[in-house]
Amino acid sequence: MTALPGETPGTDDVTAEDVTAEAAADPAPAEAPGAAEDGEAEVQEAAAAEGPAADATTADGTSADGTTADGTADASPASELSEAQAELAAQRELRERIEKRKAEKAAPIAAGTGLSGTAADLLAAVRAVESGEKAGSAFFSSPAPAPAPRRPAPAAAPQPRTPAPEAAAPAPQAASPEAVDAVRAVLVEGGAPEALARPAVGALSEQAAELLRTDPWQLLAVPGVRPEQADGFARALLGADCGPDDRRRTAALVGWLLERAALQGHTALDAGTVRTALAERAVSDPDAAVREAVEEGVALLFQEGEDLEPDATEAADGEEDEADGAGPAADADTDREPVQVLLGLDRYALAEESLADGLARLVNACEKAADWAEAAAAAPSPSAAELIRTAAAAGLVAHSGGEAARAEPAALIAAARGLGLRALGATHSEDGRRRLAAATGDPDTAVTLAGLLSGAQGPGRDEDGALALDLLVVLDAPQLDVESAAVLVEALADGTRLVLSGDPGVLGSAGAGRVFADVLAARACPQVVSRTPDPGPIGELVSGIGIGELNQVDAPGKEVVIVPVRDAGEAVHRTVQLVADSVPRAFSIPAEETQVITVGHGGAAGTRALNEALKQRLNPGPGRFGGFDPGDRVVHVPAPGRAVPGVVRSADAEGLRLDCGGVPVVVPQERVESSVRHGWALSAHQAAGMRWPAAVVVLPGDAAQGLSRPWVYTAFGRGERHLSVVHGVDQALPHAVAQVPAQERTTRLRPLLEALPTPDAAS
Repeated sequence: MTALPGETPGTDDVTAEDVTAEAAADPAPAEAPGAAEDGEAEVQEAAAAEGPAADATTADGTSADGTTADGTADASPASELSEAQAELAAQRELRERIEKRKAEKAAPIAAGTGLSGTAADLLAAVRAVESGEKAGSAFFSSPAPAPAPRRPAPAAAPQPRTPAPEAAAPAPQAASPEAVDAVRAVLVEGGAPEALARPAVGALSEQAAELLRTDPWQLLAVPGVRPEQADGFARALLGADCGPDDRRRTAALVGWLLERAALQGHTALDAGTVRTALAERAVSDPDAAVREAVEEGVALLFQEGEDLEPDATEAADGEEDEADGAGPAADADTDREPVQVLLGLDRYALAEESLADGLARLVNACEKAADWAEAAAAAPSPSAAELIRTAAAAGLVAHSGGEAARAEPAALIAAARGLGLRALGATHSEDGRRRLAAATGDPDTAVTLAGLLSGAQGPGRDEDGALALDLLVVLDAPQLDVESAAVLVEALADGTRLVLSGDPGVLGSAGAGRVFADVLAARACPQVVSRTPDPGPIGELVSGIGIGELNQVDAPGKEVVIVPVRDAGEAVHRTVQLVADSVPRAFSIPAEETQVITVGHGGAAGTRALNEALKQRLNPGPGRFGGFDPGDRVVHVPAPGRAVPGVVRSADAEGLRLDCGGVPVVVPQERVESSVRHGWALSAHQAAGMRWPAAVVVLPGDAAQGLSRPWVYTAFGRGERHLSVVHGVDQALPHAVAQVPAQERTTRLRPLLEALPTPDAAS
């Protein structure tokens, strides 16, 4: 490679003659660069599926609802994890109580009236802490309410280890025609699009019409609806009876802000951030709005910081001294660091509580006298031997490393099975499952995480309802969101060993939370860092990116090639040329084994534009099956955050028939538009956890703002044999690698883990 990514190379700098054979040809007509979405938040992609304000990004395989750049939300269809998630239903009584109170509420109530128990404590806490009257620890003796104990799921017969021959995509729960018609009437009365009727029923239940009529701002719960649209709807229905400080409006705004934050990976937000956002939306008293949202149960309140219980006692004593005319304690309080107050949605709070409790249970319940010395001695590498020895003595282990380091969890699984243990590896994608099975040499040792939790793959449940496993290794652990992780840990029996394995440098999960990073940061368990480097020029390049260095690497076999472009139009032209002609000719890699990766879905060189151009070149057709033709490469999103590559085979009355990694899948007609999209080009979030023989990474000029070190690290590491970089961002690339780290996510899992008693955790 003679052109360093990030330099401003000319056409003479490209070493792969075959790849750039057409570089002198007239470029495609230039397109005006559009604003590409942020690469760190590729979950933020806007499209209209159900109407002008509805979201259709589930086919992007992004966050819990495939967000837009504005943070709009998506009410996704029932996911494959729904059966496993039912295990957490017992912990959601708080949410049910909140919804019941909202439905029964006839009029606003005075702030603070009618409260008792925990709700009253929360209200008192937010008032006292935010006013500075008391330290937050005076009200919080523990980070949050204790989660309910793990209850075994009903026993189930062992499930097959492979998916059913004809897998049907899960369909959303059907809304009754009567409920849809009733909502449609209310929407029309308020001037909102009728197309929102069905998603409104999905988001607000069969009583959506009544809820919207009494509280029009509940429309914000519908995917894609913005506050200004909900305000207009409310004015049309309520007239002069509504205003910017209406308690119904401010409560809905708080919930909307927290949902929007979840789409960007946060499980909680600083209360000050929420107040600022409310003020920007014409709320005259953001403090009161936050207090009322806590009172209404829209949000839960938490403190972030060290355990300050001794100081809390001192603060209480100081109040008594102040009453007697003495104030030394009050003076001492002025030197104390302010307590950070967080607001969060109950679903994520409960998931983090359950996950922290479950991880501590695994740490403390494991039998640690196992002798795996002989298996460790036979390990294929020193790092694999270290992982085997560590797993023998711990119930929870964190293992980190690059692509080559995946051989170490594979060796652990093989060693454990050789000892007669029920050991299994779970991956983020079907491609990862295939690669793990190849590494262990046994297809029965590898499943996808979604398949394991749904029961479609793996050993099924034992007589107590837990997964019938002694050791579970979760690869691609950075892709694990907090809700999926809570479901998984809840399904593991006491004594099961859990190993979380992954590359800390890649992009985080599409859903809320940062489970793997929080476990590493909390040092809640022993950690094994692989010493196995990724080989070859691509491995060398990616390793440098991981430490913030964009190095020039020797690529005698043209493993890495830079293709400079001037604008987005030329980027699309060069990308099509690479995939269709140059890469197959130079490297004998067919077009169907080359994956295009770009920063965002929108823009003149986003996934939409690239997929359209690639289809015209590689598989032209009229799109007679809902925009698709047989042979089209697609990405299917059976559940939020999961992108499954596939190929269209046919269509009939049952729906669109796909081949997803050898597994036939039928997508019902009503779900094709929202859950299937062309897949020649993917975002880096969609490509995480998968690899292809060749990857073409497209960096048009309008993508500069979306670049970060984790994005570049993830995208550049998707090619096994060859990487082409369509480079049009000039110095923005080395700047991103050196100075734009991962976007921080606000979560509570780390302090929860640090607060739990884990005597066997690593120091």
